[in-house]
Amino acid sequence: MKRRPLPVAVALTATAALLLTACGNGDDKSSDNDKIAGADQAAESPKGSASPSGAPAGDKPDGVDVSLPEDMDLVFDWDRPKDKNEAAAMDDAANFVRAIYRGVDKRTTKDAAMVAYSTGDGMRYAKTQIDARLKGGWTATGTRRHYQATTRSAPNGNSVEVAFCVDSTKFYSREVKTGKVLKGAPNITDFDYFKIVMVKLPTGDGPWQASKVYVEAKAAKCQ
Repeated sequence: MKRRPLPVAVALTATAALLLTACGNGDDKSSDNDKIAGADQAAESPKGSASPSGAPAGDKPDGVDVSLPEDMDLVFDWDRPKDKNEAAAMDDAANFVRAIYRGVDKRTTKDAAMVAYSTGDGMRYAKTQIDARLKGGWTATGTRRHYQATTRSAPNGNSVEVAFCVDSTKFYSREVKTGKVLKGAPNITDFDYFKIVMVKLPTGDGPWQASKVYVEAKAAKCQ
């Protein structure tokens, strides 16, 4: 098997339609081991521009290092929405994903990027993903593609849902001790659909933070 099953640490009990209104502050109690699959894609398509999103300003957006090793390539194949807040939330959702894999590479759940780009259940999700790889003795290598992104703002303007597909057909686990890359034939388990609720304090100057993470595994709609 090229991919070890990792727990989806934070699964929302709200339906997709209620996702934003249920997750304003990131402090709700959610199960750390549940996985929700089969939800409908409810987010509206953003009005995209021609410029690609997800690329940090160098390796230190917001002064936080989100750099990754050369063999760990996270590709964000999407366009930024015109709305300023949604565009910023989308950029920082990408940085949240980078923070997780930076933690995997650095073998820690306490990297500064984790603190900068996650809070509440989002941080618990990230820590669980990192801990699973630490416990298994794995890191990651290859290319992980993120695409078909949409954004949706909450009425209060303090939350933005960033949804996207993930293709991990060319992204593999690698044993830290031996260097062995665990490869297998591509299949439906390589495709996931994410919804991440990004939050920001109204008067805050810091980055948007992932407060909730919803994952639909084996997402056929992402193939």
